[in-house]
Formats: sequence, C-alpha cells, structure tokens
Amino acid sequence: MSNTIQHKKKKVFIEGAIKPEFISDSIAKHQSKTNIGAHNIFLGQVRSDTINGLKVVAIEYSSYQEMAEKEFLRIREAAFEKYDLECLHIYHSNGIVKSGEICLFVFVSSAHREASYNASKFLVEEIKSHVPIFGKEILEDETHEWKKNI
Repeated sequence: MSNTIQHKKKKVFIEGAIKPEFISDSIAKHQSKTNIGAHNIFLGQVRSDTINGLKVVAIEYSSYQEMAEKEFLRIREAAFEKYDLECLHIYHSNGIVKSGEICLFVFVSSAHREASYNASKFLVEEIKSHVPIFGKEILEDETHEWKKNI
C-alpha cells in the first residue's frame, strides 16, 4: 500500500459560468510558489452546436453533488499518486452556462512540464468518464436536449 497523502478537500462546483477573472486570480496566486516550473490549464467551453437545425444557447448543468464531490476527490488523489504534482485545482459549473462561457477549469502545477501535461489529460478524461454531471442543452427556441458526453 502506498503512502497516499490526503490533500485538502476543495470546493469544486461554481454556480454558473467560471469567470475569466477567477481563472486569472487562480494563476496569480501561484506566483509565490517558486518550486513550480510548469502549469497546465484545461478550459472546457460551452459550444454553440446545432441540434435539429437549432443553435445551442446554453447548457444547464446538474449533478448528484455528494456523489460527484466524492468522485472528484478520488480523481484528485489518483492524479497526485500517479504524477509528481505540486498543486491541482478542479472547478466545474453547476446551473446555466451560456455558449462561449467556461464550464470546466482544470489547473495542474508541477516542477516539470511533462507531469502537468500528462496529469491534465488524465484528469479531464477521468472527469468526463466518471463524474455524475449532466448537461441539458438549451436550444434557441427554449426547448432542450440532454447532452451526450463525448
């Protein structure tokens, strides 16, 4: 059995879109951490897809929040165990996010770039595959379609 370090549980869900100011503030807070040599940031943005001839104007995200939080924690711990990371932050929207706005912010920091690249890809794939978050695409005529997670 490995010596897994339990990292501080962090709030993952943000109501509505993840604002650019929040993202830039997160980056700025890491300037004092001089053991970090690489950051990798993944931003998931709501696309204005066309479904049955109608544009997607927003996605309304919902989740089984308690179950989702446990899964986010499991994924975080797996990333820390698998990669040599200094910091790791995950934020996901809950509620309505308009087309063009950010709904997922994954921010990975490490001493060297390879760990941050690999961990970022791992995290996004794990989140998409395992976290119970659901998206209802809101179309321009105010009808909706449940989003397929691809």
